[in-house]
Amino acid sequence: MSAAIHVHAEENRQREQIAEFGRSLFDRGLSAGSSGNLSVRVGDGWLLTPTNASLGRLDPAAISRLDWDGRLLSGAPPSKEAFLHRAMYQRRAGANAIVHLHATHSAAVSCMCGLDHDDCIPPLTPYFVMKIGRLPLVPYHRPGDPALAGAIGALAAKHSAVLLANHGPVVSGASLEAAVYAAEELEETAKLFLLLRDVPTRALDAAQIDELKSTFGLDI
Repeated sequence: MSAAIHVHAEENRQREQIAEFGRSLFDRGLSAGSSGNLSVRVGDGWLLTPTNASLGRLDPAAISRLDWDGRLLSGAPPSKEAFLHRAMYQRRAGANAIVHLHATHSAAVSCMCGLDHDDCIPPLTPYFVMKIGRLPLVPYHRPGDPALAGAIGALAAKHSAVLLANHGPVVSGASLEAAVYAAEELEETAKLFLLLRDVPTRALDAAQIDELKSTFGLDI
């Protein structure tokens, strides 16, 4: 197989995977209507779900292909939140895929007062620590505000995920599968966090978190 054919086949595989994971997220209520977007690095550019597209009904051939200057190379017009993904990719070399959702529980947490902006969901389970680590809160920006790119970029070098105030999470991963699993873990932990409000709760302590870092080689 020539290099060009291999690259084309890999891109097609990634398009199919985006549609598959998008459908799964939609079917389980993690992405309502046309909310949320998924992206994956490919070759010298990246794929992104189109604007006004339901993740439950994605056409793999219509998924947008962009270069690193944000220019559309093929497919339908990209999500208006393309800059949000690009900012994360530019600061995290290990990020090969990004999931942005408006999932109910994590979006609910993003609307709460009194959150620790440096770590807005406590380490309730080892799985949250392993897949998300510390989750900073990005101050509110209106949808499409280009200043949001700078706010995300300032955090992305040290954090694989951020929570956008009054909006929802942006989660990166080494693969689309990893990013989706991490976003799901964040949503489940946000649900736990809300269920445990006003209930005496014991989060993991520093020694337990250090043990996870050492055992699993976490960079968080």
